[in-house]
Amino acid sequence: MALRKHRIIIFLYLSGHTNYFCNNIRNTMKYFYLTAIPLLLLTACSTSGKEDREDTDSTIETRLPDMATQVTVATVERGNFYHELISNGKLAARNYADLYFQSAEPIEEIYVKNGDRVTKGQKLARLSTFRLTNQRKQTANALEQARLELQDLLIGQGFALEDSLKVPAATLELVRIKSGYNTSLAQYELAWHEERNSVLTAPFDGVVANLFAKPHNIASTAEVFCSLLDNQHLEASFTVLENELPLIRKGDQVEIKPFSMPDVVTSGRITEINPLVDENGMVRVKAEVRNNGKLYEGMNVRISIQRAVPGQLVVPKTAVVLRSGRPVVFTLLPDNKAGWVYVETGLENTDYYTITDGLKEGDVVIISGNINLAHEAPVEVIDN
Repeated sequence: MALRKHRIIIFLYLSGHTNYFCNNIRNTMKYFYLTAIPLLLLTACSTSGKEDREDTDSTIETRLPDMATQVTVATVERGNFYHELISNGKLAARNYADLYFQSAEPIEEIYVKNGDRVTKGQKLARLSTFRLTNQRKQTANALEQARLELQDLLIGQGFALEDSLKVPAATLELVRIKSGYNTSLAQYELAWHEERNSVLTAPFDGVVANLFAKPHNIASTAEVFCSLLDNQHLEASFTVLENELPLIRKGDQVEIKPFSMPDVVTSGRITEINPLVDENGMVRVKAEVRNNGKLYEGMNVRISIQRAVPGQLVVPKTAVVLRSGRPVVFTLLPDNKAGWVYVETGLENTDYYTITDGLKEGDVVIISGNINLAHEAPVEVIDN
């Protein structure tokens, strides 16, 4: 009986410790799952990513030297650099005239239409001359009557009309007024002038514009019958800033581009600089423009003023790229590789820079295909 009690006690003791050990093992495995397994997964991912990057980097490193970039090149030369100012302006014909009839008569005939080119003295239109001719004849008769009256008055003073040069000036003027000769002469000259100007002619070579009148209508002496403009000789009127005045002078070359036709380019020269600065600090300038047949009166244009600055190293703007905020030019090395050169730029215009440091005359620079180049990257030169 005593032996059985001891066995029961030992069994209970061992059972308690077994539960204790099992609980400890269970807790330990739970800790292992919560900590060790995520660490193993993180290590595996990190190792895998590193291997992928190393594989990619090695692929790039092995392929880049074999990939030659196609580029175009130009040789650096010392010469004239054209300093450029940009302004907006408007074209106007150098010769422009609004033509009027001087008598309110019916329009008999119109010989031209808008857009027609005419020469100096060419007939444009004609008025009905019946009333004008009749009026001229009446004034001619009145003038003859006044001349006879003048002769009578001179005879009364002891002079003949043929001796008018011998008549004292005061006496002759008195009898001319008293006889009505001066008034009749003025009326006759006016009638003759109106009849002669019943035919409208071109005062210079040009193109007809703004012609809207119709035949058989009364011509208005207060309204323009038509305009005549010489579009072969145009002027561009534009403004420059006060501080830009030292950069321009009469005779400087300009380039003209209409906003409506950006592909059309013509040239000209500055002919006039107004010696007055307005309230906005602007100065009015005019330039003579060569019309290539595509320019019209009133066109809005872009004016580029160019002035030559001699003895400059000039490169195209496309040759200059930025690296870390600094201008860089790639030169062509003897082994067909790109050479990285820091440069200092000076003047600039739309297409070119001047180089003040970093290059020398005769250097061959890369002007296209240089956006993503690196130092000593292989290149292949192609024709421009």
